Amino acid sequence: MSSVLSPVPSPIPSSVLVTGAAGRIGSLLRSGLPPLGWRLRCLDLVGPVEPDGLPWTIADIADVAAAEALQEAMTGVETVVHLAGIPTEAAFADLLPANIDGTYQVFEAARRAGVARVVYASSNHAVGFHATGSLLTTEVRTRPDSLYGVTKVFGEALGSFYADRYGMDVAAVRIGSCFDRPPGERGLATWLSPGDTVRLIDALLHAPSFGFQVLYGISANTRAWWDLAPALALGYRPQDDAEVFAQEILAEHEPLPDGDPDLRFVGGRMTVNGRT
Repeated sequence: MSSVLSPVPSPIPSSVLVTGAAGRIGSLLRSGLPPLGWRLRCLDLVGPVEPDGLPWTIADIADVAAAEALQEAMTGVETVVHLAGIPTEAAFADLLPANIDGTYQVFEAARRAGVARVVYASSNHAVGFHATGSLLTTEVRTRPDSLYGVTKVFGEALGSFYADRYGMDVAAVRIGSCFDRPPGERGLATWLSPGDTVRLIDALLHAPSFGFQVLYGISANTRAWWDLAPALALGYRPQDDAEVFAQEILAEHEPLPDGDPDLRFVGGRMTVNGRT
């Protein structure tokens, strides 16, 4: 892993392509990044529910027949935020085209188009079998808790290869629980707020060249399990803390028993049944 530089804002790229732009995180970026000055292009299997005034490409990243459309969407783009794929556990036959073949197609199209930077949506499930109890750094070995987690480890390795072989900047963001509010007791540690989602991606778009970096994507949670230092070094300044929801959430849910996988492992229940 290359050293992390002190963040110095870089010029705003001419265009940023967001794959998976119709999804939850993609929708947050579509509403949050343009007011910050970024010019977005969007790509997904479907278009937006409501017109958003942004240029859209409707294509399947894993479809070889759609490679031309993917390549055209990359033209003139300086950064790709790659969110597209299946976001939870599934049969490997489904994960293979969406999360592995499709991720390769995105990186390869970016290389051919001369894209300088890719922000890759990895997941905490790439390290899900690590125990809680101490702050988890990005230096630990990958321990995927599911086949979904395995595909995210693949994406991280692919990003490392493209950074080393082709000189691209690649940030692999191990995203926690991105919802309007923390989803249960585990979420008090793993929450990434909508506002901090935009702030994190904005920071990675602005950061100076960093080679390949792995970082955790969570808010400034009092109960955080993951080390935010690499993200902070790249300019991320989270403003939210899941603790403001703690009293409300703990009152809504029965306390988790000792040994419950949601408290024992950073990947939670995915270590047991493949479901978040």
